Amino acid sequence: MAYGLKTEYRLRMRAQVVLHAARGRSNSRIAAETGLHLDTVRLWRGRFADGGIAGLADRRRSGRPPAFTPLQAAEVTALACRLPAETGVPLSRWTAPELAREVVERGITPFVSAATVRRWLAQNALKPWQHRSWIFITDPGFRTKAGRVLDLYARTWQGHPLGPNEYVISADEKTSIQARCRCHPTLAPEQARAMRVNEVPPLCGSG
Repeated sequence: MAYGLKTEYRLRMRAQVVLHAARGRSNSRIAAETGLHLDTVRLWRGRFADGGIAGLADRRRSGRPPAFTPLQAAEVTALACRLPAETGVPLSRWTAPELAREVVERGITPFVSAATVRRWLAQNALKPWQHRSWIFITDPGFRTKAGRVLDLYARTWQGHPLGPNEYVISADEKTSIQARCRCHPTLAPEQARAMRVNEVPPLCGSG
């Protein structure tokens, strides 16, 4: 880790600090040999002493939690994909302010600005105020199904974050590919492929 070429530079330098410390070198000498600041050397020596190898990883940074969930953004997008008349709103087209007002009235979120709605729609290249017809979602179970998918995108399942060794695999159905039977069901795929190649007639050129 300390000298691996494929290791990130920051992790490599932290590991070198630990190795130098294990050899009994002072913080000032480690800083001089690694080119790091003395405070940086103290930081990573202390982190390693407290948490071992795991202490060399970056800690989760604090910040303001998001004001809206991915599910709320998806519900707003789904509403924008429906004609206002189909939802009982006396409008011919949605605008960002009208969508924001309708979202709050429906209880999807207690507050949202027109600018936020416009940003969500821009992420999906949607401009309902410029179009006349839409493909809209009519599934009554949309909220439940979308919530599970969006949680997985956020690496969360049933309210718990996924572990470092847990993965989400997404497979797309190829509806345009027709299922066909095998020409040689009793042969291995390599043998069948070789037979098909041999069965192709040679091209004859005209003299």
